[in-house]
Amino acid sequence: MATHDAESSARNARKKPFYRTLWGQVLIGVAIGIILGYLRPQTAIAMKPLGDAFIRVISMIITLVIFCTIVTGIAGMGDLKKVGRVGGKALLYFEVVSTIALLIGLVVGNLVQTGAGFNANPATLNAAAVTNYAGAAKTQTVTDFLMHIIPTTVVDAFARGDILEVVFISVLFGLAMSVMGKRVKPLVETIEGLTQAVFGVVNLVMKAAPIGAFGAMAFTIGAYGLKSLGPLAKLVSAVWLTSIFFVLIVLGAICWASGFGIIRFLAYIKEEIILCLTLSSSEPALPTLMEKMEKLGCSKALVGLVVPTGYTFNTDGSSIYMTLAALFVAQATNIHLTIGQQLTIFAVAVLTSKGASGVQGAAFIALVGTLMVIPSIPVAGMALILGVDRFMSMARATTNMIANGVATVVLSRWEHELDRSTLRRNLGLPFELATAPLEPATAARKSVG
Repeated sequence: MATHDAESSARNARKKPFYRTLWGQVLIGVAIGIILGYLRPQTAIAMKPLGDAFIRVISMIITLVIFCTIVTGIAGMGDLKKVGRVGGKALLYFEVVSTIALLIGLVVGNLVQTGAGFNANPATLNAAAVTNYAGAAKTQTVTDFLMHIIPTTVVDAFARGDILEVVFISVLFGLAMSVMGKRVKPLVETIEGLTQAVFGVVNLVMKAAPIGAFGAMAFTIGAYGLKSLGPLAKLVSAVWLTSIFFVLIVLGAICWASGFGIIRFLAYIKEEIILCLTLSSSEPALPTLMEKMEKLGCSKALVGLVVPTGYTFNTDGSSIYMTLAALFVAQATNIHLTIGQQLTIFAVAVLTSKGASGVQGAAFIALVGTLMVIPSIPVAGMALILGVDRFMSMARATTNMIANGVATVVLSRWEHELDRSTLRRNLGLPFELATAPLEPATAARKSVG
């Protein structure tokens, strides 16, 4: 116990003042952005390039982060059966949890009736605005989705920054290197060195996060203003409150069953939460989330495989939004949906939500494609929520990121790839857990070291 007290004292002594921490500086940037957006809207709108530039710089290196971590992770596992087992468990977990999120959105949409009384006339809505924003959105068949996984060329996947395609290529390379063993050991070591360099770039770029957060928030408030929330406050509130419920109750129960608390976990990833809330995108938080999951005690191999895959297949925040917003559009245009039609939307959303990963506005585009399967719902009705989509994007991006962090810890525990003492130290769990033995795989790695 004395050792634990000494550790706590040392940790507290090392704490930086609020204004010198990254999350503190980001919050300050957000606050200044809100004030500027409220007082000088036109000036605030001109700050948009600051947020866009930060997102672009992070997006520039995400594909490298994913490739390096997945390749070295799979090559480090050595056991192809284990790779398949981890991948299978991850996909099953993602599907179950995201389906729960879709169902929760559907239930809340029916209970709260967010669009009731809106009485919008589809003929007067700006369908062109929806088309311009969503582009050539179309319904996606299972075949389309599976074909999309395979890039035209290796270079094309990296050039377009498509996470799913990069994951596919990375898994193939990792499997090949795992089979070849010692013959490619120098190449694996080179990629591991590149991984360290890439994360060094990430840490350098993250110093500009407060500036990016300031630009993004200033633009949001300046362009849309808090007044725009008035008519659609019920929908925006429903998305936010349902997302909070999902995180605290559903993910909280999963965390509790896995031996750690959701509140402590949220405190551990507070920088990533603030980034997602501010930038309305989960992609900028991907590199640092992976780094933090390793520091939390999850094995590098599992983090490299689970987090990038989860960004495509585990979009819980987007799932909540899609069913809630679909019902809102129907209710606002006085379209009565039968149980069969609602289940159709649900079934299609199970597939289309998988394309709503990371990129800002991707869930809106996926929802346009989903609504196309129910001809009675006017897609032009999406114009009603276009102006406040960014406010809802904050909630869904943050929920997506948190859900993937939780999934990584849970799957690490299932696979005995979690160092409990490291988890306890980082989350500040009760000291009793310190006496718990390491998971077998972790203990083996430490003994070898």
